[in-house]
Amino acid sequence: MYRPAHFDETRAEELELLIESCPLGALVTVGPQGLDANHLPFLHEPARDGAPGRLLAHVARANPVWREMSDGAPVLVIFRAGESYVSPNWYPSKHALHRQVPTWNYQVVHVHGTLRIHDDERFVRGVVARLTRIHEARVGEQKPWRMSDSEPAYIDSMIAAVVGIEIAIQRIEGKSKLSQNKETRDRENMHAVLEARGETMLAQAVARSLNPEQS
Repeated sequence: MYRPAHFDETRAEELELLIESCPLGALVTVGPQGLDANHLPFLHEPARDGAPGRLLAHVARANPVWREMSDGAPVLVIFRAGESYVSPNWYPSKHALHRQVPTWNYQVVHVHGTLRIHDDERFVRGVVARLTRIHEARVGEQKPWRMSDSEPAYIDSMIAAVVGIEIAIQRIEGKSKLSQNKETRDRENMHAVLEARGETMLAQAVARSLNPEQS
């Protein structure tokens, strides 16, 4: 990924926030048919106390990716967060100098690692339970759905229909393209426009980059 210095995202807390806020990642693999991409919700376990970070997920048993890939195969997972077209008219300096052009601002994270397949009921059940707890909490239902709400035999059949995957993280690259190469007044007005347009995620990212001590 091309990462000019002013767009290179190196803040560990920002990278972690982006993955957790936008957990649907594109798992990119190279199999017998060449490049492939599968879109999966991931659990992110950051590196802690010397332990390497991991991404955890599951795929349908009918998905050939888990049979085509061997343990230890290199993979890439792409997480995309907020993004938006940016008009030159949003920059106050444009109206004075007329030296601005359109652009597209966005945040992305690329996670490089090695794949391990888990055709293991206990592993899969644990991943599914954790994903459920996390996302049911975000939905905000008064009574979150639980696996125990369904008959055990039904849940067992659903668990048997998927296979677990684990990705040992080797490195994480991030890019926050938030007009950091523009004047502060231009970025502040862009932030205001994004907020007014309802581009909340990207607006919040711009605010964090403008005020890193408050993020």
